[in-house]
Amino acid sequence: MTAKRFRISHTTTYRYGQPVTLSQHVVHLRPRETPWQTCLSSEISSAPAPSLQTQDTDYFGNPVSYLTLDDDHTLLTVNAVSEVDVRVPALFDPDATLAWEDVHQAVMAGRSDEARDAVQYCFDSPLTGWSRDLPAYALNSFVPGRPILAAAMDLTWRIHEEFRYDPTVTDVTTPVDEVFDLKAGVCQDLAHVQIACMRSLGLPIRYVSGYLLTHPPEGQEKLVGADASHAWVSVFCPGTGWVDLDPTNNLVVSVEHITSAWGRDYGDVSPISGVITGGGAHTVDVSVDVAELSGD
Repeated sequence: MTAKRFRISHTTTYRYGQPVTLSQHVVHLRPRETPWQTCLSSEISSAPAPSLQTQDTDYFGNPVSYLTLDDDHTLLTVNAVSEVDVRVPALFDPDATLAWEDVHQAVMAGRSDEARDAVQYCFDSPLTGWSRDLPAYALNSFVPGRPILAAAMDLTWRIHEEFRYDPTVTDVTTPVDEVFDLKAGVCQDLAHVQIACMRSLGLPIRYVSGYLLTHPPEGQEKLVGADASHAWVSVFCPGTGWVDLDPTNNLVVSVEHITSAWGRDYGDVSPISGVITGGGAHTVDVSVDVAELSGD
C-alpha cells in the first residue's frame, strides 16, 4: 500500500471526587501535517463545553488547542475526531548514510533550517536525563564507522528484544534510569530509552506521539475503542533527513503510523495536560479507535 486513510477517535474522561471550579487544558490531539501525512479534518470538543477554546501552533510546529472551563463540574469528557491521509515516507538505504561519529559535527555546522532545528534534539530534556551507563549500552550498536541509520535500527531492534512491554510497571513520571533497570515499560518508556541512548552520544533524535493501526487476532473482530496512543522516535541524518523508528514493534515507520506531534520528550506533546482548581481525587479513562477508511 502506498497510502492509507484513517479516522481516529480519541476520548478522554475525567471523573473528579469534588467539583472542579476552573480548569485549563493544553490539547495535542490534532494530527500534524508532515511531508507524508495530510490532516483532512479534525474536531475537538468537550462536555461540558468550554467557555473559551482557541487553536494555535506550539514551539515545535504541532497543532495545539487550549480549553478553559469555568463552570463547576465533576465529569469532563474531551473528544477528538480526525481524518488523515498517510503516505509511505521516502525510502532510504541505512548503509549509505553518514557515519554516526560525523553526525554531531555535521549538525552543529549545518546551515539548513532542518539542521539548525535538529541541534535542540542532541541534548538531554526533562524526561530523558540519565545516570546509568547508557552510552556503553548504545555503543554496542554504534560501533566505529557504522552508518547512523544502520546503527539506530540495530538499537531499535535491541530495545525491542531486550525490553519487555509491560503497562503495569511504569507511569508517565518514571525516569529513564528506572526503565533501563527494569528492562520493561510501555511505548513511551522504550522511546525515552532510545532517545537517552542516542543523545548520550550527541546524536539528534526526537520523540513522536501518535497512533498505530492495530490488527485483531485472526478470526476475531476489532474492538471499537480498544486502541491506544502510541510513541516512537525520529532520527536525524544529514543528507537523508528525519527517519522514524518504532522500538516497541521493531519497525521503520510507514503508512500505519499516524503522527500527532513531536518534541524533545513526552512532556512536550502530552495528549492533554493542564491545571485545575478543586477536583480532589480523580480517575482518567481513555478510549481510542483507529479505523482504516480506504487505501490507495
